[in-house]
Amino acid sequence: MRSVILLLLALNLFGQKKIAEMWPGAQYDPAVPTIQKTLGFEVGERIASHANLMKYFEALAAAQPHRVKLVEYARTWEGRKLVVAFVGNETNIQRLPEIQANIKKLADPRQTNEAEAQRLIANLPALVMLAYGVHGNEISSPDAAMMTAYHLLASKNDKTVDAILANTVILFDPIQNPDGRDRFVHHFEIAEGLEPIANPVAAEHVEPWPNGRTNHYMVDMNRDWFAMTQPETRGRIKTLLDWYPLVFVDLHEMNGDSTYYFTPEAVPYNPHIVKSQREILVTFGRNDAKWFDQFGFRYFTREVYDAFYPGYGASWPIYYGGVAMTYENASARGLLWEKSDGTTFSFAQSVQKHFVAGIATCETAAAQRKTLLENFYQYRKSAIEEGKTEENKEYVLLRQGDTAAADKLADLLAAQGIEVRQAKDTFQVEGTTAPQGSYLISAAQPMKRMIRTFLDPDTKLEEEFLKEQERRRKKKQRDEIYDVTGWSMPIQFNVKQVISKSALHVPGDPVLPGKMPAGKLIGGKASVAYLVPWGTQASGRFLAAAFQANLRVISAGKAFTQSGRKYPNGTLILQVQDNPASVHDMVAKLVLATGAEVVAMNSSWVDDGPNYGSNLNFNLKKPNIAIIWDAPVSGASAGATAYVIERQFGYPVTRIRGRSFATADLSKFQVLIVPESIGSGLPAELGAGLRRIKDWVAGGGVIVGVGSATAFLTNAQVGLLPIQQEMLAKEPGTPAGTGPAAEPGGRRTATGVTATPAVSTPAGDGGPVAGRIFTKEEDYLKSIQNERELPDDVAGVLCKAKVDTESWIGAGAQDHVNALVSGRAIYSPIKIDRGINAAVYTGPGDLLQSGYMWEENRKQLAYKPFVVVSSEGRGLVVAFTADPNYRGYMDGLNILFLNAILRGPGVVR
Repeated sequence: MRSVILLLLALNLFGQKKIAEMWPGAQYDPAVPTIQKTLGFEVGERIASHANLMKYFEALAAAQPHRVKLVEYARTWEGRKLVVAFVGNETNIQRLPEIQANIKKLADPRQTNEAEAQRLIANLPALVMLAYGVHGNEISSPDAAMMTAYHLLASKNDKTVDAILANTVILFDPIQNPDGRDRFVHHFEIAEGLEPIANPVAAEHVEPWPNGRTNHYMVDMNRDWFAMTQPETRGRIKTLLDWYPLVFVDLHEMNGDSTYYFTPEAVPYNPHIVKSQREILVTFGRNDAKWFDQFGFRYFTREVYDAFYPGYGASWPIYYGGVAMTYENASARGLLWEKSDGTTFSFAQSVQKHFVAGIATCETAAAQRKTLLENFYQYRKSAIEEGKTEENKEYVLLRQGDTAAADKLADLLAAQGIEVRQAKDTFQVEGTTAPQGSYLISAAQPMKRMIRTFLDPDTKLEEEFLKEQERRRKKKQRDEIYDVTGWSMPIQFNVKQVISKSALHVPGDPVLPGKMPAGKLIGGKASVAYLVPWGTQASGRFLAAAFQANLRVISAGKAFTQSGRKYPNGTLILQVQDNPASVHDMVAKLVLATGAEVVAMNSSWVDDGPNYGSNLNFNLKKPNIAIIWDAPVSGASAGATAYVIERQFGYPVTRIRGRSFATADLSKFQVLIVPESIGSGLPAELGAGLRRIKDWVAGGGVIVGVGSATAFLTNAQVGLLPIQQEMLAKEPGTPAGTGPAAEPGGRRTATGVTATPAVSTPAGDGGPVAGRIFTKEEDYLKSIQNERELPDDVAGVLCKAKVDTESWIGAGAQDHVNALVSGRAIYSPIKIDRGINAAVYTGPGDLLQSGYMWEENRKQLAYKPFVVVSSEGRGLVVAFTADPNYRGYMDGLNILFLNAILRGPGVVR
């Protein structure tokens, strides 16, 4: 007992010692609540939960109401609140409404001239947003948020703090990912023992699937900014657009063997980041370095973390004219961590580094207040001028094909502060007739650089950077591309865009976020049937809702014409006589809820094509959908798939852990989704369940594999899909060769690359081999290449595929779609007698739509399958060789995926 008491005392003294050392010499006002008094532990002594963090910031706001304003801005999927805490001196906090109004005036140079801008700049503080813990298992930054806020509010006789509070208002976002944070804290606490264990193999450091990095739907929210799929991201962006903080810092953690990283970023830079932004990033980095030198902290800059992809927190604010930065800290993933060199560091020490970096950043912002405000105004002013003079003057999103996708994209752009208008009539643009309701985005507006980043078909990487990556590739070194290189939003949404070389004076109404076009019920009350033209996101929502309402639905197996209108393959037919008397009211409600277009029919006579009663049409079955859950499944893939089905289309999904398949009654399900997986261990994880799955498919089930799950379906143990993954084709025209499916983990992920070793010819028994004479260096270089290897890993790029729209899975889809191709997997087509290559990548000339792709991969992927369908007994096997739900933002692939999971069971006879 005595030893336990001494241990607890030692730990308490350790914590007290660290708080005293957080900022040596600091004097604090006892009227400001301390972390210890509020939560019962010192900073760095425990890992604060979301509830702890809320309790502390609420205590600060209650004790210091004239200097702290706490505002809730969103709720997570699990109901936890997200807040921003405004911290400043009493004068600035009292005049926050005035500050907000004036920063919005400064944001629009069309309304605010130079003289007025200078008047505003003279009196405005610089707003700084410090955002913590977007990855829930990157644990030190939220605790540093508490320490930083406390230091700014409680410090006495500190000139640095006085200058910060006089010239800035700090916006604290103390925990960006509460759901992931609490997941980590829970698993850490149940694994704790008597004392902290530094050994990285200790259970307290090793999280079970799906770990705390991501949110409820396992979305990496540091990739979600421009896509805005999650409520946390949507609320955060609205907050930024309400206040336009000029400095945004996203505080992260990296592996425990690292030091600390801060700005300036690594190359490549996005080409729409301007010179003044890059220059002031160096100013911030220099001041961070000054303080780190004073404290004796090691750091690095200009490595690993780039500023190219616009989905990062450290990227998105740049495009409205702010300065955004990533800070990365070595993580203890607990209270104590042992590095590979045998040294240890504590959680408290990592908290201190983020705290010091936060204060250093605020100091720079205070010193650069005027420059930041002037740069912001000039950034937005020059954007307008460039929009008037650059070649691309107007972006037009045609409202045709999947009109609901065009509507959603326009709404998404408007929600990010981009001015969008909807045309009242048809008009001509670059030789194309744009339908009424098409969307126009003028480049001559303050958000021009964001517009170009989001809507240009391609954003170019720096030439020198690309040369270096090709050089590294030749030496079989890992490339330095950090994330996807293709993200053009119209291409992702499969919305046709026309870029006008001249400004268009087309009358239109402004698009307001959240005001999507309503659905339409044409023809009133039907006496025979209601038709829902298939092929839009809205029609997908309608079908999901109709299933939920237990309505009976027929799906057209072929296009037909009725009353002069052509209806596509897949069109939904709800016959009045097949449904309850309430069908009319139910359909009207579903139109309002889903935004779908529905046509009432008083006759079943069709002008051309199959009648309603044709055997080409089939009754849809309300499916129970299951998805394989838990390791080794990829949490990102499983979560994004569940998100798309549940939140975009409102249909439930049953999550089944792999080990449960050995005893699960699969007869209750019609669809089973296999997400991407890490490595090749899924068959082993399923165990006896694998045989049950195969029997279930043969009995009439529909199994759908996404992305690297194709390797699972083709695995010899599984044997559900008769195609093979290809090896690298060495020379143009040379057969690619085939081999066993590679480890599906060998692909690029949101956090880097999991490498798959090349497959080479066996070396033999180690004895002598036949001698060879090299007469030139090329002979030597050729001799050291593997005879058989996989294609090189590709960062995410957008590639075009042609769809067989006459097939059941291509029904309602557009002729061409775009898939996000990542990794190295290329599959051979299925033989014509074994199945359908329902979507096939186009030829090498127009395959690549956005991003940078190795030349060998571009040539070899051409004419290879994106969607493959095969029969197994009475059941169906569907493989998407690239994930159609990647990050939840590949909306242009929704129809193909919905065909698989909502219409597929109806195809089974």
